[in-house]
Amino acid sequence: MNFDRRKVERLKAQYPVGTRIELQGLCNDEPGMPPGLCGTVIGVDDQPSLLMKWDNGRSLSLFPDEDSFSVIEQEQAQEPGPTMQL
Repeated sequence: MNFDRRKVERLKAQYPVGTRIELQGLCNDEPGMPPGLCGTVIGVDDQPSLLMKWDNGRSLSLFPDEDSFSVIEQEQAQEPGPTMQL
């Protein structure tokens, strides 16, 4: 299979491992994959597609040019409160 290494590398940079995704819709009708389902990127293959671990336990990949999804902004770490001295 002939693939575009630059496109694969661009997707890896755009969606690094650990990126949280919210599904809006798939290009095909896949049971158990409703809009609003969230998941985590675990890699990028040479298709290129996003290898996913979905919160419902599934591992169905996403095709960025065909499927509809959005990146969930990571919550900023809360700063620790004041420490109490004894």
